[in-house]
Amino acid sequence: MFERLGRRIARHPIRAIAAWAVVTALGFGLAVFGLGGENLFDRLSAGDPGVPGSESAVAQAKLAASSTQGPQLTLVLDGVTADAAGVAEAMAPAHKALAAIPGVATVIDPLVLPDGPANPAAKPLLATDGRGFLVVVELKPDYPRADASLAAVEKRLDRVPRDLAGVAPGATGIVGGNSLIFRTITDQVEQDLTTGEAIALPIALLVMVLVFGGFTAAAMPMVGAIASIAGGLGALLGFSYLTDLDSSVVNIVTILGLGLSIDYGLLIVSRFREELHRLLDAADGSALTRRRRGDGAVTTALMRTMATAGRTVAFSALTVAISIAGLLVFRPQILRSFGAAGVAVIVIAVASALTLVPAMLALVGRRLMGTGVISRVPGLRSILVRTADVQSEEGTFSRLTARVQRRPWWVLGGVLVLLGVLATPLSQLELRNSGIQLLPVGSTQRDFVEALGAKYPASTSPAVVVVAQTTLADATAYAATIKRLADVASVDAPIAMGSDVMIGVRPDSSDEGGKVARAAVEQVRGLEPGFPVWVTGQAAGQIDFTAALVDRLPLAAGIVVLATFALLFLMTGSVVIPIKALATNAVSLAASLGVTVWVFQDGNLSGLLRFVSAGGIETYVVALVIAFAFGLAMDYEVFLLSRIKELHDAGYSNDDSVRLGLQRSGRIITSAAAIIIVVFTGFVFGKLLVIKEVGFALAVAVFVDATLVRLLLVPATMTLLGKWNWWSPKFLRRVYDKLAITH
Repeated sequence: MFERLGRRIARHPIRAIAAWAVVTALGFGLAVFGLGGENLFDRLSAGDPGVPGSESAVAQAKLAASSTQGPQLTLVLDGVTADAAGVAEAMAPAHKALAAIPGVATVIDPLVLPDGPANPAAKPLLATDGRGFLVVVELKPDYPRADASLAAVEKRLDRVPRDLAGVAPGATGIVGGNSLIFRTITDQVEQDLTTGEAIALPIALLVMVLVFGGFTAAAMPMVGAIASIAGGLGALLGFSYLTDLDSSVVNIVTILGLGLSIDYGLLIVSRFREELHRLLDAADGSALTRRRRGDGAVTTALMRTMATAGRTVAFSALTVAISIAGLLVFRPQILRSFGAAGVAVIVIAVASALTLVPAMLALVGRRLMGTGVISRVPGLRSILVRTADVQSEEGTFSRLTARVQRRPWWVLGGVLVLLGVLATPLSQLELRNSGIQLLPVGSTQRDFVEALGAKYPASTSPAVVVVAQTTLADATAYAATIKRLADVASVDAPIAMGSDVMIGVRPDSSDEGGKVARAAVEQVRGLEPGFPVWVTGQAAGQIDFTAALVDRLPLAAGIVVLATFALLFLMTGSVVIPIKALATNAVSLAASLGVTVWVFQDGNLSGLLRFVSAGGIETYVVALVIAFAFGLAMDYEVFLLSRIKELHDAGYSNDDSVRLGLQRSGRIITSAAAIIIVVFTGFVFGKLLVIKEVGFALAVAVFVDATLVRLLLVPATMTLLGKWNWWSPKFLRRVYDKLAITH
């Protein structure tokens, strides 16, 4: 199948390139301009990691169904006293202008209440230090042009501090609200995506120039990656019409597709050069720079490339897709979105590697073997001699493997000890469902929320909300019981909502990392009031999310492990190699997560990476990193095993197969890992904390896997296992003989 695909592409490369040009243009066009004027970033959701059907989700649905409030914007004024002389008169034009904006239902601040700031109802609107007050503007529910009205309200509220300049020269203000918080997050997602790609793509191109010794070969995987990004963004827009997409899905899935596209393109181009070099050497290397349509050597090289590297790429993509598809088993919608979008982007990445990149190779043909202009630059020739692809059977990687094979026990023990040390912080892992903390320090909306919490605690929503299906009288007695719980500081007066009653529960305001709030949720849920009760809020959502992960984790892990085991068995004919691969990847993954905890939970390197620790790791980040990092580790496992198996089938001994297999694949694995580390690191320089966490964790995971695991641990274990690497029971050997996936 792969040979036939290679032959067809060699005959009609222009068709493949033209098709991808259309896909790329459509993908970028749809992502930027969208359908009906609504682009991809306009369709992102607000990032609520809820669990459908959970107690917290049911309570949220009840609250939303009973709410009669319209969208709101709030102005937090600082440096002005509400009852100071002249303030009411200075505010009067603003009141009038705000009330006249179409769709505005109410304009509330202490000045419009009877008796003004002296009214007890004004307390939530007054700063606790007496040096500020709130102006709250609410729109009519379901107003059809809410976006335009909110924009007008925001613009007018921004002018209020200037209106007060005559009576309060030092007055400042921050306008905030849910719509502005969400807009800030989505805008930051778009900026971080641009920043990450601007950093990653040029450095990745430089790495590939060093690998291939010229721009022509290096540019091919980059073109494939750009086409994959476009196709992936278009696919994400399509998914947004089927399900809610969290804002972080775009960045995380895009960096995965970008990294895999480059990896796969790198493998295809490298193998094509190797095959073409072998063919031309056999023909005495004649006419290296000559290219003509229908070149037999180019066609044969492309067919062999597709039959070997093309098969490896397809097999590798399948293993990564299986790992990420494990997210579809979980109940939280955000994980299911990541799983579905991730699989779609992987399909696009492998499609570009198996069609677009080979088509470009067919067009360039023998010119790919010539000496590039860059090699003539003074000082670069000596560097390219060491980094550009070579055909030698012996080199840096074979010599390193030989050293490992001389002392495999020492290497095995040393690497396991080091990985164990790196994994140690994982024992202190704290999970978080962060809110505004995900935005960078200094963000206007983060400052807005923090100012509300610090100076207007009575105006903020309670950390824990109880929805009780009972009468107001029974709910009042129940609220008194809740107030006596150890971790509850105060309870708001119950509010009737049709057949339900809402009770706001406020844990200790000095709660560190939400521990007290989570304890309060557990205590409230432990009560038995005699009527249906649902508890929600950020802490309750985190408890439900964690419980949903734990509940489905065995099923997800079982599916991924069994499917990966089966695929590796069909590739190698061994039951030992899949077990070894799963074990080494698990240890590597634990070490990577340990480093991530040490940095983002404990706050180490916070100055360098420019973040403020939230005291834990975002709950869904852990699930994403496990799925994505495991898939990437299997990606490199397949790259290496395909070469080792190829040599073993050719009659080489186990040790020689490992040594020469690492020599032939080590440079590609290391180069691919370097590029994907650059891609992930580019997104660490973004500002959203969740993107930083994922980018950093995956960069560390790839680094650990491509160095300690792939270059040291794998050759050590395969040397120690010897002929047992290739063992399988007789009945499974018969299965392999019938179903084997071979070149």
